[in-house]
Amino acid sequence: MKRGSCPMCFMREMDYWGIDAEYLDECCISSLNEVQTELAEIAEKVKAILDDLEDDASVTRGQRCQAFLWKLMEKPESSLAARVIAVVSFAFILLSSVVMCVGTIPELQVEDAEGNLVEHPTLESIETACIIWFTVEYVLRFMSSSNQLRFVFSFMNIIDFLAIMPFYVLLILTHLGTAVMELANVQQAVQALRIMRIARIFKLARHSSGLQTLTFALKISLKELGLLFMYMSVGIFLFSALGYTLEQSHPETMFTSIPQSFWWAVITMTTVGYGDIYPKTTLGRCNAAVSFLCGVIAIALPIHPIINNFVIVYSKQRVLETAAKHEIELMALRTEEEQECLKAERTASAGTRSVWESTALSASQSDKYIPVLGDTANNSGLQPCS
Repeated sequence: MKRGSCPMCFMREMDYWGIDAEYLDECCISSLNEVQTELAEIAEKVKAILDDLEDDASVTRGQRCQAFLWKLMEKPESSLAARVIAVVSFAFILLSSVVMCVGTIPELQVEDAEGNLVEHPTLESIETACIIWFTVEYVLRFMSSSNQLRFVFSFMNIIDFLAIMPFYVLLILTHLGTAVMELANVQQAVQALRIMRIARIFKLARHSSGLQTLTFALKISLKELGLLFMYMSVGIFLFSALGYTLEQSHPETMFTSIPQSFWWAVITMTTVGYGDIYPKTTLGRCNAAVSFLCGVIAIALPIHPIINNFVIVYSKQRVLETAAKHEIELMALRTEEEQECLKAERTASAGTRSVWESTALSASQSDKYIPVLGDTANNSGLQPCS
């Protein structure tokens, strides 16, 4: 296959001449497989769009309402109302995240009856309103799902559940009384639940195709990420052990053990360099310089393939969406043309019937003329009786 030629045309030529794909080279086979995969993805997108557009008369009213609710909550592009709901949900996510951060400012906190600093009542009210919206949204999406078990164990839906669950757990613990809240284990659990509120920021991925593309790109880049992790792990272990060994001769050494030196190796190889732990001997500083250079090289090597994967996935996603929309438009044009052809055929057949009916009417009013079917179009089929 020539470089730059259309794979689709090439596949049609092969089908025409009866050539099997097994006679092609590996490079050509990979190109054709990639095209076939893209066509399959386009077909799936087109099928999904057509499933949303078609109205099956066999479904019940409840199923129709369930499908409508699912489109309303899950597919913002399906209607204006769905788009408005998506925007409102996005605004609530941002608002709840801002409230969570602002609520930790000491100047905006108030003291409770025991003298402890708690969130301002206004911020708590806003937080409650956001949680109510998230709860209603989650329940509606759960009710409209066709496979509720799969819905519950979906990754994004688990994130949604973790975003609202801490609020209700804290609400239950609060109503149980102060005796329960004073337990040390319960207090630690409450702190952990409050930290879990940061999970709601991941809800933004539901409304951002860019974040979804980034997640998919990282998923297909697991090999490169594993390579980066392996490089960094070997370097951290090597340079922390060298740093501990070389710094033992200094009386004021900060490298008390190899595990404690792991922290220094991590912040050095990642070019962060907090400065809380640093070498004091000449050999230790040389070791730090080498670890810094190796860290830069180890990070730079896998980054380029990861970026390429993201660009490829993002470009492919845009191309597939555009191709699916074009296919839907072409199908709509074909449908309109077919309807026009049917309309023209019906008009022509109606004209033929009108000629026959007028001729038959004339013959019925006179006993001297009998219509001939073959000449009705020329109006010359009226033969005089002998």
